[in-house]
Amino acid sequence: MSFQAYLDGAEKKTGKTPADLLAAATAHGFDVTTKATEFLDWLKNDYDLGRGHGMPLYQIFKHGPEIAAKYDKSPTPAPVRLDGLANR
Repeated sequence: MSFQAYLDGAEKKTGKTPADLLAAATAHGFDVTTKATEFLDWLKNDYDLGRGHGMPLYQIFKHGPEIAAKYDKSPTPAPVRLDGLANR
């Protein structure tokens, strides 16, 4: 599954866009030095998101949305959308 599919799934489960979740992580005090386990535990406790949905969010939080292209093996990777399903 693509990063976008996981992000879309997280939005469907929480009702929050990926941008909202990333902003909440910053408001919670996380930064690029935050370990994945801490980030994933927070997502599980506050939003009931598991590792599958959490790791793409963590990677984007830590490295920016460009990281998704590294894992997208299609000839022309599409940019990741963080603004939510309603904006497409």
